[in-house]
Amino acid sequence: MKLVTRAQLGWPASAAPNQASTKGVKVHYEGTPVSTRLLDDHAACIREWKDIRASHLANKKENYSDVAYNYAACPHGYLLEGRGIGKRTGANGNQPLNQAHYAIVGLVGSSGLTKPTDAMLGAIRDGIELLRNHGAGTEIKGHCDGYPTACPGGPLYDWVKRGAPRPGGSSKPAPTPSKPAPSKPTVDLSRLVAAAHTDPPKSGTPVSYAGVRTVENALVAEGLLSKSLADGHFGTATKTAYAAWQHRCGYSGSDADGIPGRTTLERLGKRHGFNVVA
Repeated sequence: MKLVTRAQLGWPASAAPNQASTKGVKVHYEGTPVSTRLLDDHAACIREWKDIRASHLANKKENYSDVAYNYAACPHGYLLEGRGIGKRTGANGNQPLNQAHYAIVGLVGSSGLTKPTDAMLGAIRDGIELLRNHGAGTEIKGHCDGYPTACPGGPLYDWVKRGAPRPGGSSKPAPTPSKPAPSKPTVDLSRLVAAAHTDPPKSGTPVSYAGVRTVENALVAEGLLSKSLADGHFGTATKTAYAAWQHRCGYSGSDADGIPGRTTLERLGKRHGFNVVA
């Protein structure tokens, strides 16, 4: 299970009402357009989840005490904590329905990203089993079961009606000994930071550390740096591009100053095939 907790999201303890047990879990979708960008950018999934909570807290008509769902599941297989364990949902339509089932939302919608990935379905199952271990019964239903709504949408509801099976994992064949997988390039964080501090003031395009080019190529692939400026010099343009990457990862202010940090560099490396050492 890949769980992202409320603490990791920067959220306080949920103010939702306590509820120790239910008949089971209901599955939801967002019911609005969801960007396909979530498929390629896990940071976008985190922003989506935070935006959902912000919109719920701003909804004075419903007067939510917290994000309505107990958990969310993203396309990358992460289970994102909402109200969490032992808390009544606010998502099922009315109080009797909220008392009957907990709620998990898949981050898919009515257009754009509409089909759950296998990883998302696995994360929903992780959430169901986690809730079952803490008071939920065995029922798995869609939001539309007992409430007039299109939620959780066709693809998710078809899966629910089949019993919400955990997808069978498929993996690429391991490389044969005669054709070993190519090793990943490695970027030394301390040398990269030194380049980010020393390169911009220099004239010309000195290459103080070869690993800069690896990072620049990743920033080009992210659409944050022009290919013509990927010259191995951690100059002003590269520093500005890296700051944009830090913003994309959810950082701001002095935490998005264009000087690489381990968390953002490892995230960039995971997406673009390089390792990070300190």
